[in-house]
Amino acid sequence: MTSPILADLVARLALAEAMGREAGKLALDYFKRRETLIIETKRDLQDVVSIADREVENLIRSRIHQAHPADSILGEEYGLEGGTSGFTWVVDPIDGTSPFVNGMPNWCVSIAVLHDGVPVIGVISAPCHDELYVAALGKGATLNGKALKLDSTRNIRNALTGIGANNHVSPAFVANMVQQILEAEGNFVRNGSGALMLAYVAAGRLVGYYEPYMHAWDCLAGYCLVKEAGGWYHPFPTEGERLTKGSVVLAAAPGAIDDLRRIAGV
Repeated sequence: MTSPILADLVARLALAEAMGREAGKLALDYFKRRETLIIETKRDLQDVVSIADREVENLIRSRIHQAHPADSILGEEYGLEGGTSGFTWVVDPIDGTSPFVNGMPNWCVSIAVLHDGVPVIGVISAPCHDELYVAALGKGATLNGKALKLDSTRNIRNALTGIGANNHVSPAFVANMVQQILEAEGNFVRNGSGALMLAYVAAGRLVGYYEPYMHAWDCLAGYCLVKEAGGWYHPFPTEGERLTKGSVVLAAAPGAIDDLRRIAGV
């Protein structure tokens, strides 16, 4: 007999995947006419938002309200909306808004579901690349339907590590991150979307991802993907108000865990 929680998970996974496709299509439509968007700034001139972010989040929230009205929702643009079901959706409508508004393809729609504080569903849609990453607890991870499984022989010396940074972190701290990776005989990339780089860890394109301060909506879908592909992640604090605050984010393929934990100090 199928347990109630498993049935609930299957239903939400189907919704998350459908929303990933629909929201990705809407975001791509805005991307193709981005010169018409009014760009606003939030915390600083590099932290930008547009109607595309808001409308994509509105779409996702409306679909969740229709299907699971008792679920909680945390979105980057409209904050936390409480619920009673024990499930929490964590959504970044467009992660990588800066690449998005500047005409670069490195952005995505990120949709996660938490249950008992654990990421149990992760869907990341990268419309410019025609890629949909999907994972659920105990069900594995896929990219466009193909199973993802990490290679334990890859490490920070023979593969690339993704890094992220923002104005929550000092330039000196970022410089030290880079220095430690290079001193460990590794190399790094940064593409402007932490969620997408976490998906790339799950896909084996990157061997790990490290960002000293990141929000739940940026990382939880990627965390589920990495775990289900055979990797590891440093837990994100999800208790109460901590879910709405930033924290260190670190995810790695098996062969990079020790090195990246040492570099991140976790």
